[in-house]
Amino acid sequence: MTSHSRPADIQARPLFERAILRRAVFDAFRKLSPLHQLRNPVMFTVWICSALTTILYGQSLAGHGEARPGFILAVSLWLWFTLLFANFAEAMAEGRGKAQAETLRNARKDVKARKLRDANPDAPFDTVDASSLRIGDVVKVIAGDTIPGDGEVIEGIASVNESAITGESAPVIRESGGDRSAVTGGTVVLSDWILVRISANPGETFLDRMIAMVEGAKRQKTPNEIALDILLAALTIVFLLATATLLPYSIYSVKATGQGSPVTLTVLVALLVCLIPTTIGGLLSAIGIAGMDRMIQANVIATSGRAVEAAGDVDVLLLDKTGTITLGNREAVEFVPANGVDLQAMADAAQLSSLADETPEGRSIVVLAKNQYGLRERDLHSLDAHFIPFTAQTRMSGVTIARDGAKREIRKGAAAAVEAYVQELGGHFPPDVQAAADRIAKSGGTPLVVAEGIHVLGVIHLKDIVKGGIKERFAELRSMGIKTVMITGDNPLTAAAIAAEAGVDDFLAQATPEAKLKLIREYQSGGRLVAMTGDGTNDAPALAQADVAVAMNSGTQAAKEAGNMVDLDSNPTKLIEIVRIGKQLLMTRGSRTTFSISNDVAKYFAIIPAAFASTYPALKALDIMGLHSPESAILSAVIFNALVIVVLIPLALRGVKYRPVGAAALLQRNIIVYGLGGLVVPFVGIKAIDLLLTVLHVA
Repeated sequence: MTSHSRPADIQARPLFERAILRRAVFDAFRKLSPLHQLRNPVMFTVWICSALTTILYGQSLAGHGEARPGFILAVSLWLWFTLLFANFAEAMAEGRGKAQAETLRNARKDVKARKLRDANPDAPFDTVDASSLRIGDVVKVIAGDTIPGDGEVIEGIASVNESAITGESAPVIRESGGDRSAVTGGTVVLSDWILVRISANPGETFLDRMIAMVEGAKRQKTPNEIALDILLAALTIVFLLATATLLPYSIYSVKATGQGSPVTLTVLVALLVCLIPTTIGGLLSAIGIAGMDRMIQANVIATSGRAVEAAGDVDVLLLDKTGTITLGNREAVEFVPANGVDLQAMADAAQLSSLADETPEGRSIVVLAKNQYGLRERDLHSLDAHFIPFTAQTRMSGVTIARDGAKREIRKGAAAAVEAYVQELGGHFPPDVQAAADRIAKSGGTPLVVAEGIHVLGVIHLKDIVKGGIKERFAELRSMGIKTVMITGDNPLTAAAIAAEAGVDDFLAQATPEAKLKLIREYQSGGRLVAMTGDGTNDAPALAQADVAVAMNSGTQAAKEAGNMVDLDSNPTKLIEIVRIGKQLLMTRGSRTTFSISNDVAKYFAIIPAAFASTYPALKALDIMGLHSPESAILSAVIFNALVIVVLIPLALRGVKYRPVGAAALLQRNIIVYGLGGLVVPFVGIKAIDLLLTVLHVA
């Protein structure tokens, strides 16, 4: 599956889908509940202020108002709109997940299961509902059946359609033992049969967890989000205390100077709401949920928001060589003949020995001989050929050809195996062939020696092909301060050669589960955050230790349980994309916070002169925007404060554009673009609203 594919039920949705918009509008009003607002200190403060101005408006209608009823009503309505817009942003982010989760729920169906009385394929069984199965139960699933729950194949082999989960139409093989034994409830067996030991109770299956995470029902605040909440709450308290002192101070000043009038509660409430960080407070939750949604669109299910955030903070990536850095299939790139052997003859023998070899390596040998030496269109029917398959014992494969009374016995395999074979026949192994094999091994390649009878013909150079563009991607990661470490089972010389070609920063050769775990702990003890991928049971300890652990959906149940993310595409290179999404989440949150705090400055210049100029005429000099009237100035600031949330909703949902730059450069950019922008934009926006209110004779 390519990284661009999507499960049928987790399609990337338009940013503003009509059905989601309708639901978000309804949810925005539902979220006005004080119990919901209590979870966000900033917006709960806005809720209290909105309620207070509503009460003040009621008093003004009864003839006990402190200002014009129309002015108080306008302030009150825009404060409620501020809450509604913040709720709408959160509801939009949640709505995308809810729509996807609803599709998944509809795809689930109750199925019957053959629950065996013991773990024997011929044992009697009871037909039960899938919802009654528990951990440890053994079921038999045959062709045409839906697998009733998550589990491990303990016997048998079958072709399984996993398109309901992965969106990939091509079936996969699931069998007992190895790293391809995990099955997911809701997938369908297409052929043969398997015995499955259930590994999850109802409500705890992968599909259930997938629905919960897509919907955001179990989304917990991440550490950075909690820290930012505390900062915003602290700022709110500071501004609340500062604003509260202004009323008695204003009353005292009026009495002392004998001029002006005390500031009203309505104005103080407007000042407080404009000064506290309502912009980031209103968008904080939406940014976090949208980050989860972007991960889902990349076909990755995160089992915690903490993992998504940690992905943005990782500074060490552990990457498997095969399938991640290299294409995973070695290719023949060169024929090296022995001294005195014709290159054409050597290529001919190499191709003959590989005609029945269906491995990617074998096919690449045939193609190399065909492309470089024109060896094609062989008539196999005219050859009395007997092909010898590769075995782990002989470590060789080949062909025996009988033609015109002559017999050719061609073998190819590891240097040591072919050497033993030739010596057993009474021949000798040429030193130049051994030197060529050693040279290829040291360069990171794999040497295969070809022999015909007692004659050693030469060496085939198989090479791990490094993926195109991977070196540039590693350079991007390095520019962001992320260290890349290649994990491989190769010997140190081969690993070093491939690491140099791919451009990784370090490598771990002859890697074992213990060595991976030790390496992760060493990095973490130095204060580093580590991300890795894995698919096998032997990867589970390292996945459990890593800060960001991406398990392949095609891997074992143990790997998926140990990880905190599951890649539905089972694409090891997805780890780089996951880091990008995590970085984008942190960049979005940082930029919005910078903008929110910066744009409060303009509101000082709008509200402070309007509120106190009558008492302190000197403050009129701060009215650098030349606003029409005190009421217009205050109302313009409140309206801008609400509307800026609406303007930033698309940016919060999409995220800021990802740029592979270091932390220092990112901080500088945030200060220039969002800090300076946050200073300038409100001056322009408040003045424009003031002019509009003046033209409409609203204030």
